[in-house]
Amino acid sequence: MASRIGAYIKLLRPEISDMDIALPASSALLASYLLTKDLPPLFPFILAVVGGYCAITSTYVFNDCCDIDIDKINLPDRPLASGKVTKRQGLGYALLLFVVAAMIAWYLNPESFVVLIIATISLTMYSAIAKRATFLSFIPVGFSYGLVPIGIWLAFDPAGVLRSVPGDDVILPLPAIFFGAMICVTDWGFTLSGVARDVEGDRLRGAPTFPVTFGVPKTSRFVMICWTAGVAFSLAIGYTAHLGPIYFTGATLAGIWMLSQAANFVRNPVPERGGRLFLQASRYRAVMFVSMIADVVLGVVGLMT
Repeated sequence: MASRIGAYIKLLRPEISDMDIALPASSALLASYLLTKDLPPLFPFILAVVGGYCAITSTYVFNDCCDIDIDKINLPDRPLASGKVTKRQGLGYALLLFVVAAMIAWYLNPESFVVLIIATISLTMYSAIAKRATFLSFIPVGFSYGLVPIGIWLAFDPAGVLRSVPGDDVILPLPAIFFGAMICVTDWGFTLSGVARDVEGDRLRGAPTFPVTFGVPKTSRFVMICWTAGVAFSLAIGYTAHLGPIYFTGATLAGIWMLSQAANFVRNPVPERGGRLFLQASRYRAVMFVSMIADVVLGVVGLMT
């Protein structure tokens, strides 16, 4: 039983869970802060974090279900590749996580539910079809994850398209747009780093991914471009949201560190370095999100005092 539970936990990729939890939390806090100059109500906030986490991890599990043959080469210890969890069980698990996320999204705001459906369809197309059909398969991944902060944002600051908000003629404010753009482009870099790690398995299984098609060196240079744009977008979030020194200090220092790691991948374009960058990228985004959370919380405390 302990082994089975451990396998199901491993499917959620706990090594990057700090990023997956901090993303919906920071999105909810920033949206509420810009709208009301206050923190969000506790119960909707908890629901948003849980729903966002379930939405993200459901795609991880589904992707593993689609990549069992590739993971048997690249990551044979993964629960599905090793046989600890069957494909049918994995698909049921992914569906359960999605249903939880969908119920929460519908409860918070139907607009969030619509965004979730769009993102899920895009990720499903990537995992089931695009990854084995085109080197551009990373594009829908970034697009889908870029919708995560948008969906969370709409739960606390509705666009008014499906739920009337009197006097609100702005569908999405600039900070929300920059937040989505930042997650989108950094996820291209994040995903391609992991795909570079898996290049041999993808090549053997006929998946024409970007590293398989163009090689790891060219992939590393494209990853560097993605992270440069992503760090710039992270600063644009702070500027348009009028965040304070805590956020800018955290985002800037973490951004400089992340760019140095991406540059190291360019200098050492091997699959193993791409795998390390994949994990380092989650640390960067977690630090940026936590800096945002701290800045917002202290901003609210400052207003109250």
